[in-house]
Amino acid sequence: MKRPTIDDIARRAGVSKGAVSFALNGRPGVSSETRRRIQAIAAELGWQPNSLARALFDGRPDVLGLVVDRPARTLGLEPFFMQLISGIEATLSAASVGLLLQMTEDHEAEISIYRKWWAQHRVAGVFVVDLRVEDARIAVLEELRLPAVVIGGPGGTGRLPAVWIDDGGALAAVIEHLAGLGHRRIARVAGPEELMHTGVRTAAMRAAAARLGVESVTVYADYSGESGERATLDLLRGPDRPTAIVYDNDVMAVAGTAAAREAGIPVPGELSVVAWDDSALCLLARPHLTAVSRDIAACGAHAARALLELVRGREVADARQADPHMVSRDSTAPLHEPVQ
Repeated sequence: MKRPTIDDIARRAGVSKGAVSFALNGRPGVSSETRRRIQAIAAELGWQPNSLARALFDGRPDVLGLVVDRPARTLGLEPFFMQLISGIEATLSAASVGLLLQMTEDHEAEISIYRKWWAQHRVAGVFVVDLRVEDARIAVLEELRLPAVVIGGPGGTGRLPAVWIDDGGALAAVIEHLAGLGHRRIARVAGPEELMHTGVRTAAMRAAAARLGVESVTVYADYSGESGERATLDLLRGPDRPTAIVYDNDVMAVAGTAAAREAGIPVPGELSVVAWDDSALCLLARPHLTAVSRDIAACGAHAARALLELVRGREVADARQADPHMVSRDSTAPLHEPVQ
């Protein structure tokens, strides 16, 4: 697709570019009739004002964009995004490039934002997070030819380059660790089911559990502490109570650990807990939480460098980041079945 320009409007109206500029910017120099005709043609073509005319000054982007489709209250509590944005910002600030961050709670609204940013030249490129299965955003960004880097994958990113971490391998290592401690009923409180990395982790857990001869179950939540607490209590009240639970983020892990303690189930005495993404929250919890550690800031920095290169017209390939590793702390221990 080609953005409509002042040249397009001038050709359609049969006037000069200067006349179009005067008409669209409310300046004198054209008659009222000509002004109305030019404004009507601009609306028909879908022309939008270039609110950031310097977006590509001397081939350098001034602003890149990031839309996060999460409730603002949830985002403020989740260390993952704070670490990711810190890595992105560290790279962009060094290059004198700004980051435009916008929140939305609706997938279609996120796509509308991309179209608006493209039409108005608001950003030179975008970061895409929370990759979904059959993600509609990928086709839209390819259609617009808006430079974009996906933070997630592998796969499902179309022609867009991706920066990704091996979540499947990390989840399998966690299950192996818990099975080695004697756990045979392992549960996972996952993020939203439609997210691609949720599916990657789920498949890896099933495969590892089958290979090791342990029972596994996955339930889905929304990354909030409230949903983590509810999911934990449902699991612990079920007929086949797990002896270990893996959480897809640290917020749910902290809430789940507190819920287990309040239900009279000691951690790690009767329940081992593993959090995903090591953060300060894991050390503030009691007991300190065993966690999967990923260098999220480094991932954000790599994505920022890749997008800057892409905007400058250079080719960018997919990039796998350093593999996660598990940090063992007090929330996991060898299995001790409760006394009946």
